Amino acid sequence: MTAMLNIEELRFDENGLIPAIVQDAVSKEVLTLAYMNKESLALTLETKETWFWSRSRQELWHKGATSGHTQRIVSLKYDCDGDALVVLVVPQGPACHTGVYSCFSAQVCLEAGEDTVVAKESVSSAVERDRFAIFNELEQLIASREAERPEGAYTTYLFEKGVDKILKKVGEEAAEVIIAAKNRSHEELRYEAADLLYHLLVLLREQKLPLDEVLAELKKRR
Repeated sequence: MTAMLNIEELRFDENGLIPAIVQDAVSKEVLTLAYMNKESLALTLETKETWFWSRSRQELWHKGATSGHTQRIVSLKYDCDGDALVVLVVPQGPACHTGVYSCFSAQVCLEAGEDTVVAKESVSSAVERDRFAIFNELEQLIASREAERPEGAYTTYLFEKGVDKILKKVGEEAAEVIIAAKNRSHEELRYEAADLLYHLLVLLREQKLPLDEVLAELKKRR
């Protein structure tokens, strides 16, 4: 349901703040949790970029004003109680002040049969059991590469070369898939199909088209 936002109807806390969860509109990765007051929310709605209230500096904060890593707003939602916001954005660079894609970069999982929470960097085995979990992982990894541009990473190279290079690679890999299929080689076809899917995900990220929309189109056609 779409509704006009009346700031006065929202429930700000005793400090005049409301939490805002910022999420990548394409990869769906949660980027950060920040706080807005009425003024920063009004500026956010006016400029279509995220503005927050810095609790440590006690001042308005336009995300990306110094770093250039602004966040263009795609949509803004509030919860049923009117005391929390979800802001979907297209980020121009890392969201975290440390230079990484998301402020929530530490993976945490519950070890089976134990009551303790153990932090670990690898994806949990529960997620790995999901047949299509690799697509979620790849989409988020590609999004982080676009934001952080780590030196030496192949995905960084593709984004820096731009859409023409990415399109060329998609075309090349599609041709390789055709050749592999003509060769009747499962090993070759498996390898080339993986290359094609990876480069297609890079193209979708460059175009800011979520994989979810492609999957929704397939579902509609079914």
